Amino acid sequence: MTPFSWPLSSFLKHADSLQRATVFRNVFQGFHHRTPRSRMWKRNFMAVSRGVSQLLSQNQSGAKNYAASVCSSSSEVTEKLWSVYNDTKRQTEVTSMSSVDPDTIFANNEMSLRDIEIYGFDYDYTLAFYSSHLHTLIFNIARDILITNHRYPEGLRKYEYIPNFAVRGLHYDVQKALLMKIDAFHYIQLGTVYRGLHPVSDEEVIAMYEGCHVPLEIMSDFYGKSSHGHTMKQFMDIFSLPEMTLLSCVNDFFMKHNIDYEPVHLYKDVKEAIRDVHVKGIMYRAVEADIEKYICYGEQSHAVLKKLSAHGKKMFLITNSPFDFVDRGMSYIVGKDWRDLFDVVIVQADKPGFFNDRRKPFRRVTDKGALLWDRIHRLEKGQIYKQGNLYEFLRLTGWRGSKVLYFGDHIYSDLADLTLKHGWRTGAIIPELRKEIKIMNTQQYMHMMTWLQALTGLIEQMQVHRDAASQAVVEEWIREREAMRPHTKDIFNAQFGSLFRTYHNPTYFSRRLSRFADIYMASISCLLNYDLQHTFFPRRTPLQHESPFWPEHSPGLGVSSPAPQGQSRV
Repeated sequence: MTPFSWPLSSFLKHADSLQRATVFRNVFQGFHHRTPRSRMWKRNFMAVSRGVSQLLSQNQSGAKNYAASVCSSSSEVTEKLWSVYNDTKRQTEVTSMSSVDPDTIFANNEMSLRDIEIYGFDYDYTLAFYSSHLHTLIFNIARDILITNHRYPEGLRKYEYIPNFAVRGLHYDVQKALLMKIDAFHYIQLGTVYRGLHPVSDEEVIAMYEGCHVPLEIMSDFYGKSSHGHTMKQFMDIFSLPEMTLLSCVNDFFMKHNIDYEPVHLYKDVKEAIRDVHVKGIMYRAVEADIEKYICYGEQSHAVLKKLSAHGKKMFLITNSPFDFVDRGMSYIVGKDWRDLFDVVIVQADKPGFFNDRRKPFRRVTDKGALLWDRIHRLEKGQIYKQGNLYEFLRLTGWRGSKVLYFGDHIYSDLADLTLKHGWRTGAIIPELRKEIKIMNTQQYMHMMTWLQALTGLIEQMQVHRDAASQAVVEEWIREREAMRPHTKDIFNAQFGSLFRTYHNPTYFSRRLSRFADIYMASISCLLNYDLQHTFFPRRTPLQHESPFWPEHSPGLGVSSPAPQGQSRV
């Protein structure tokens, strides 16, 4: 049995323990198969609700009697509200939830592998996965470039890379030097705004932005960049984690030493230093020299490629990395004959420009890296090509539309243009999924989210009662809810929380992921759990105005454990 395919909305919904929690759904939605205790709890809850409503809806002609009845019954109302609260909490403590298989492929859009004839791949963090040593390497080299080439203070050498400081998808306000998380509706998640390595108070954030909303005109541009008047930069690349950390460390140093500086210059200098690490080949040479230290695994990528090849699928590679670097890595992961698996290999493609710029022609590269000058009339298997553009690629291969599935880790540079302009199917590789799903599967997280959602439901239902006694109880529940919410952030990352959620809304990253990726998964190896006839169905989850009259799947329904090592569900 293959793992169930989930849409992003369903993955996020599980993170909120089925939105209203199983116990709360039983109470309010009237589903079947309730336990006697659940039925008794619902009767008690509805009786209290009706009782309180009756107390607050006396005939208006007897206002004085109504007020007296409320006053005389306030202690009874309070007692009944707390009785419902305690009963609800007991229910959530015994509620069990099914876990999510981290090897599941999650679907945002219905897609059948039966229709896919051509598979395309990025290289970095798609076929090759790197150890944490690489981020430390990038940080250290870029820090030293700032000191040596840009004359930054020598004291910066005391700063080391902080592996768990930042998460992908954050926004950076270039002019204010603030790193923050923004939700799908452009609202800043308070408690996740950092200046340097220290949080900024909610009051200061609200004062600076005149609230929590970030207007569209200052948000990052389509590719997450701060250009053409946009003052926000969004960091969507896994390689950007060292850059965010370096920005924060330099800001921290300047503030600690009361050094006056221009944040825009700092951002541009750090950006240039990080770029030099890649463009000048410093990182590539370091990885090639000690590949076992930096590439942490790849055997499953090899298995995926072999499986697709065995089923007669066409395959191609489009990467921004140079040939020598890719050749060294793929030889380590797959073997010296790795090029035999691919019908087309394109290096230094300059994505996302590759998908939009029609002017750059392809250029053939020899095995020794020399560039040839001959015109390219066809893309041949076994050859290596540099640059080029997608329009020429489509003309030479004829690989168009929904029969092509391309995998990449960068939502913008790899996937956005392909799905919006060219109709390719897209698969996002999100390595962070494994860690987040592991946390979501813990009893601590399940119980916390179940109670948080049940408590939210209590507040929502009981806020209609406006007598002082009821309001006092509801206000206390609201304070408890507010106190719980930071824990739902900290359990993922103490500074910025989950990659996919703010306290309750999807993050800006999640919004873009759901728009630009038909499917997404923790690694390309998840394909080994599915046969090549499999159809991925996004779950039909109710919209806010829809009643969930259709049966909903529990998180574990249809999700099977991974295939035994060395085996594939083919």
